[in-house]
Amino acid sequence: LGDKTRRYDDILAEIRQTHQVLKLYGQHLGGIHLELTGEDVTECVGGPQQLGEEDLKTNWKSACDPRLNYEQSLELAREVSEMIGKSDSGT
Repeated sequence: LGDKTRRYDDILAEIRQTHQVLKLYGQHLGGIHLELTGEDVTECVGGPQQLGEEDLKTNWKSACDPRLNYEQSLELAREVSEMIGKSDSGT
């Protein structure tokens, strides 16, 4: 249980890093693929709910890859949108 979890901050850092490298070479981030659900699962740690390792067993439902829950998904979408908006405005 929880052996394959992901950290919200690591996911966001990977997206930011990819965006920065692409921007350096005059390219843009064409899209991202995320494992997510609208359910209140506890499969990834961190995010707006500040889920910790101890929370993983609370509502782990995945039979395979850990998924972001609805709050983590919405916050990540907001962060990525803000990042792209800043990039498009030149800041």
